[in-house]
Amino acid sequence: MKFYISATGIKKVTISNPGVGIGKGGGGCAAAAVARRFSGRTLLLLLLLLAIVLPFIFVRFAFLVLESASVCDSPLDCMGLRLFRGGDTSLKIREELTRALVEETDQEAIGSGKKSSLESFDDLVKEMTLKRRDIKAFASVTKKMLLQMERKVQSAKHHELVYWHLASHGIPKCLHCLSLRLTEEYSVNAMARTRLPPPESVYRLTDPSFHHVVILTDNVLAASVVISSTVRNAVNPEKLVFHIVTDKKTYTPMHAWFAINSASSAVVEVKGLHQYDWPQEVNFRVKEMLEIHRMIWRRHYQNLKDSDYSFVEGTHEQSLQALNPSCLALLNHLRIYIPKLFPDLNKIVLLDDDVVVQRDLSSLWETDLNGKVVGAVVDSWCGHNCCPGRKYKDYFNFSHPLISSNLLQDDCAWLSGMNVFDLKAWRQTNITESYSTWLRLSVSSGLQLWQPGALAPTLLAFKGLTKSLDPSWHVAGLGSRSFKSPEEILKSAAVLHFSGPAKPWLEISNPEVRFHWYRYVNSSNIFVRKCKIMN
Repeated sequence: MKFYISATGIKKVTISNPGVGIGKGGGGCAAAAVARRFSGRTLLLLLLLLAIVLPFIFVRFAFLVLESASVCDSPLDCMGLRLFRGGDTSLKIREELTRALVEETDQEAIGSGKKSSLESFDDLVKEMTLKRRDIKAFASVTKKMLLQMERKVQSAKHHELVYWHLASHGIPKCLHCLSLRLTEEYSVNAMARTRLPPPESVYRLTDPSFHHVVILTDNVLAASVVISSTVRNAVNPEKLVFHIVTDKKTYTPMHAWFAINSASSAVVEVKGLHQYDWPQEVNFRVKEMLEIHRMIWRRHYQNLKDSDYSFVEGTHEQSLQALNPSCLALLNHLRIYIPKLFPDLNKIVLLDDDVVVQRDLSSLWETDLNGKVVGAVVDSWCGHNCCPGRKYKDYFNFSHPLISSNLLQDDCAWLSGMNVFDLKAWRQTNITESYSTWLRLSVSSGLQLWQPGALAPTLLAFKGLTKSLDPSWHVAGLGSRSFKSPEEILKSAAVLHFSGPAKPWLEISNPEVRFHWYRYVNSSNIFVRKCKIMN
């Protein structure tokens, strides 16, 4: 090899190999340069390729090592050709895991399964890592752990439902406060003791040309909302006459409220049960009725208690709701004696205290019942395949021949809470006597005909005497957990009924619908503000 350096400076360096390319005009030197450049590029590409591939190989290798540690006795025994045959190994692991789970299920079926002592996923990882369990042991421990967690979740849901219903049984502090303050006002304020209605309006109480509304309640605030919403949406409020029937303990605050807060041009009568003078025979029948209902309630409660409050699927809410103390309330059961409560009236609209009126109701008194006794919503806004409330099978025991021979279990029960009653037609029937007869049959049948409550025997007594009303008159179920209805249906309904445990004055009520009720609360009233009802 020779170096040639020019004399004028280092501008050109020539490297030549005397043994190559002689006689070819220097082509050998050029070929060598190309070969050297080609070798450098190849090396660079190879390094880049390794830099990309090696991390993936490392991750795959690490994964196989970890997998082998939990599956095989020795990681080295499992390596072999698994580096390029991961799919076959995964399939094998899946088959082994499936077989282990099936075996564990079979063992559990014969009672050999034991309760898992592991409480968390971290405990499971430690168990598998420290004791080096095989896949069968892993399946056994994992299945027991998951079953235990599932039982805990179901138990928590069950207890949450029970506590929710227990919360519905209580009376909020604000309502207690309102009753106490009104009772005090009744004793110190002469205006709170003024006569209801005033003497010049007494004649309206029996005048059939007026629209008579009956409310049986011991809830002052609820009664005020029913009357306020009805009057505000009435075309002719001066034609409305409200008859409130309450118990002795609520009479004083109820009277004080409506004496102080007049219902515009409508007339309000407040009457306590202690002010009725009924014949001895009626008193005896009422006591008998209440005692039978208490017996049915106690039997239902004992059955649930004996079963540790376990329910048939889909009957949780109905079973618990039947234990509500309101099922034993005298005012709820007195509806069957309405003709005797109001002997001078011929047609009334009966409203529950958990409803709110959104539309004028005057056309209800003009409805022709075609000889029937009660007008009620039977069909639903959702079509022919659903009911506006419940079906007969939700109330009755259709395994008993007395029930199955009189009713069809999939028929819809008519809605109570907003009903038109033709009292004149009622007095010409034996509905009240039929109601008492069914109560006695229930006793002789071991109290197994229906769940606690007044509606079930009422449905039997009024069988064939019901006139169906348009579904838009009455939308019920706003107090249940599962209530769902389009907003346009709620807005167009004449009466919204908060039937169910979640009454609008309770904290457990649905905030999406309770505003329909709260907008009719008299928030400017001094007692409402002091008792913080709107809070």
